[in-house]
Amino acid sequence: MGYLTEDMAGLENREKTIVRTSFIGILVNVLLAAFKAVVGLITHSIAVTLDAVNNLSDAMSSVITIVGTKLAGKSPDSKHPLGYGRIEYLSAMIVSALVLYAGITSLVESVKSIIHPETPDYSTVSLIIIAAAVIAKVLLGTYVRRTGKRVHSASLEASGSDALFDAIISASVLLCAVLYLLFGLSLESYAGAIISIVIIRSGIGMLRDTLDDILGKRYDEELLSAIRQTVAKDPEVHGVYDLILHAYGPDLNFGSVHVEVRDTMTAPEIDLMERRIASMVFKDHGIVLTSISIYAMNDSTPEMKSIRDTVMGIVKGFDGVLQVHAFSANPEKKILTLDIVLDFAVKDRSALFSQIREAVQQAFPDFTLYLTLDIDF
Repeated sequence: MGYLTEDMAGLENREKTIVRTSFIGILVNVLLAAFKAVVGLITHSIAVTLDAVNNLSDAMSSVITIVGTKLAGKSPDSKHPLGYGRIEYLSAMIVSALVLYAGITSLVESVKSIIHPETPDYSTVSLIIIAAAVIAKVLLGTYVRRTGKRVHSASLEASGSDALFDAIISASVLLCAVLYLLFGLSLESYAGAIISIVIIRSGIGMLRDTLDDILGKRYDEELLSAIRQTVAKDPEVHGVYDLILHAYGPDLNFGSVHVEVRDTMTAPEIDLMERRIASMVFKDHGIVLTSISIYAMNDSTPEMKSIRDTVMGIVKGFDGVLQVHAFSANPEKKILTLDIVLDFAVKDRSALFSQIREAVQQAFPDFTLYLTLDIDF
C-alpha cells in the first residue's frame, strides 16, 4: 500500500488538467451562448435559440465536472481510506443526464416549432456567427474529448462528445439557413428534431457507460492478460488465477490475485515472491495488488499426478467449464480441493456444478470434496 503515495502525485496532475480543460469549456460555451442568444432573438430562429440554451447547459456540465473532480481529489481519511475518486462517476452521470435532458427539451421545442412554424429572418452577421460557432465547437469538443481520454475522465469525454454534437447542431442550423435563403425552404425545425433524437441516444449511451462504471464492469481483456503475464514472469509462479480489479476512481485501481506455487516453498520465500509480484505489477500497470493468495501444488508424486489427471479429465469433460485450478489432494486424510470456473452462458450453473461434483465423488467415493464454484472474473 506504500505505492499509494506515489500514485496520488499523478492524480494531482490529472486533477489540474481536468479543471483547466473544464474552465476553457466554460469560457467558450458562455461566449457562444451569449452570441447565439442575440442571433436567435434577432432572427426569430428557434433552432439558434435552443442552441444557445444548449451551450449554457454545456457550461453547467463543465462546472459539475470541476466540482466532481475537486471532491474526488480529496485526500483519503478514516471514513474513506481509499479516497473519494468514485465521486467522478457521479459527476459523469449528472453530465450524461444533462445531455439527455437537453436532447429531450430540444425535441419538444422542435416539434412545437413544426406544429406552429415561425418564419426566420437570417442576416449575414448571424450566419457568420453560427459558422464561427461550428468551428469553435469542433475545436473545443475535439480538445476536451482527447484530454478526457488521456486522463481517463468520463466527465470530460462526455462533455467533449456533447460539444461535437453541438457542432453538428450548429452546422445543421447553418445549412438550413442557407437553404432558406436560397430556396425559401424552412427545414430547421425538422433538422432540430432529428438531431435531438441523436443527442438523446448519445445521452442514454453515456448514462449506460457511467452506470457500468458504478456497478463494476469487466476490465479490458488486454489489460487483464497483460497483468497475468507480468505475474507469471516470476520464476516461482506456476499458475495465475482469479485476478480481480477494483476501481476507486479513474487511474486508482486495486487488485487481488491467486498464484499457484510448489508446496515446498517456505513462508519467507513466499513473502519475497509476493513483494516481487506486487512491485512488478505496479511498475508495469499502475495497479496496487492488495492481496496475493496462494494455491499449493502437490502433484510431485506419481499417485498425486494420477489423481490430478483423473479429476481434470472428469471436470473438463463437461460443456461450460472454462477453467479448473487450485487442485490439491491429501490421500492420507482423503481430502480433495478444486476450484471450477463455469461460463456465464450456462443457464443453470448450480445444477451443472452439482453434476460435476457428483461425477468426481463417484470416482473418489472415500474422499471428502471441497469443490468451489468460482466466478469468471
